[in-house]
Amino acid sequence: YQLPKVYKALEFFGLETGAFSQLTQKYMTENFNPKTPDREGVRYYSYGATVEPSLWSMFRQSHRIIERLEGPNDGLVSVESAKWGTYKGTLKDVSHLDLINWTNRLRWYVWELTGNKRK
Repeated sequence: YQLPKVYKALEFFGLETGAFSQLTQKYMTENFNPKTPDREGVRYYSYGATVEPSLWSMFRQSHRIIERLEGPNDGLVSVESAKWGTYKGTLKDVSHLDLINWTNRLRWYVWELTGNKRK
């Protein structure tokens, strides 16, 4: 019930909030999934991930909320929500940033900021 106020505050500071509304069960159930049906003849596979965020992790709070509502998660997506088609398994100690390869990008960025070249 507080989210609209949070969105308005973020927008006041010039931060885009449109994508946040797409990160809900309601949006996925009522909008995305009906508009994105499986195609006949296409095989679908999925993996989930779990992580125990460190004290300094940006996913610490979101992980706690999702874990309370849906169980094990990668800090942003629960294992249950990740299941689509044939579920291949759950990756352990893998955050959402690891899954989308941002962890390496951030490491490379910091590495290059310190004057090193990526090989």
